[in-house]
Amino acid sequence: MSLKKINTVLAAAFILFILWFGTEFILSPETTAPGYGLPSWPSGDGDGFLIIKGIRDVVLALVLGILLVTGHRRALGSVLLVEALAAYGDMTNVLAHHGSVATAFGVHGLTATLMVVNGLLMMRETRKIAAAPATPAPQPA
Repeated sequence: MSLKKINTVLAAAFILFILWFGTEFILSPETTAPGYGLPSWPSGDGDGFLIIKGIRDVVLALVLGILLVTGHRRALGSVLLVEALAAYGDMTNVLAHHGSVATAFGVHGLTATLMVVNGLLMMRETRKIAAAPATPAPQPA
């Protein structure tokens, strides 16, 4: 399997996973929230804060999806690297609030690290294309 196909499959998997997880936080925050890894949740009407996370995840997935569909593979690699910071931030948030270490590293940390790997592979795939000198178009005689 070529590097391009591997990168495409990995990026598509991230897009679908992030989109699904974000949608779950929007549609059913009270049942999805415990899987985030924090030890407790806001009481009362805290669903609005949980929905914010869902909206963030959906937007992150849509940005990746647009770049994948439009063929902007180098930009997709760069955005994967940047968006991994959101997952590392989630991991740090769970750890800072004495949440589940297993979820912090096993879900958020692993997701972020795999996004970094996919982003770096995407950058490697496109480095020759980006480094190739532009040749001028032939001029009519």
